[in-house]
Amino acid sequence: MSINLKNKQEIIKKFGKDAKDSGSIEVQIAMLSQKISELTDHLKDNAKDFQAKRGLMMMVGKRKRMLVYLKNANLEKYRKLVKDLKLRG
Repeated sequence: MSINLKNKQEIIKKFGKDAKDSGSIEVQIAMLSQKISELTDHLKDNAKDFQAKRGLMMMVGKRKRMLVYLKNANLEKYRKLVKDLKLRG
């Protein structure tokens, strides 16, 4: 359930400041969102994989905390990121 190198580089290129910016909050949230979508697809086929379901819930919680941090730190970046990732309504 990990992001391959090509997808990771694309996410960093799209949401980061430069090609080596993998630590900014926007990039971290985008990578978590990618992992969450992959894990959601996995759980559609394997409904009884409870460990994966637990991991998914933990990732969703972590992403939520990161989004709250970004919202408090920089509201404009938060709104742009939510719009780009199509997270909320």
